[in-house]
Amino acid sequence: MAAETSGGAEVTRRGFLKWAWGAAGAVALAEGGLVTFRFFAPKVTEGEFGGEFDAGLADDYPPGSVTPFPNGRFYLVRQADGGFLALYRKCTHLGCAVPWDQAAGQFICPCHASAFEIDGDVINPPAPRPLDRFPITIEAGTIKVDTGTTIQRDHTRPDDAVYA
Repeated sequence: MAAETSGGAEVTRRGFLKWAWGAAGAVALAEGGLVTFRFFAPKVTEGEFGGEFDAGLADDYPPGSVTPFPNGRFYLVRQADGGFLALYRKCTHLGCAVPWDQAAGQFICPCHASAFEIDGDVINPPAPRPLDRFPITIEAGTIKVDTGTTIQRDHTRPDDAVYA
């Protein structure tokens, strides 16, 4: 049996079911695509690696200090001349986490004994290049570090540092 619509065209039960199943399939496909996109999309939030870190006021860091940010996977270095560097803690040799050795005044890799100066420059190979760094912005005395952008260096330069 067919029902008439206001336009005079007939809608059969079979036609309605085809339309309903097609609409349900389209909705399911769209939801599946959204779930897949959300799964693979980077989950970057402020204060976590891959996001932006508010490191506080520049005046809170004495010259010559190295401050670890474990969640950001970087060290905030204030050089003796007052410049700031955000150094990635990943060794440029094989990617090991490089700790700061306060007694030696160096970053020393526990895996293969690469050593780096306070500015990230290599002083003991096998690391092929200096520690990578992250961009820093200083606005109104507040330091922000963007861990979403890694800056690879072949050598250290004086203009790597950011000044307040």
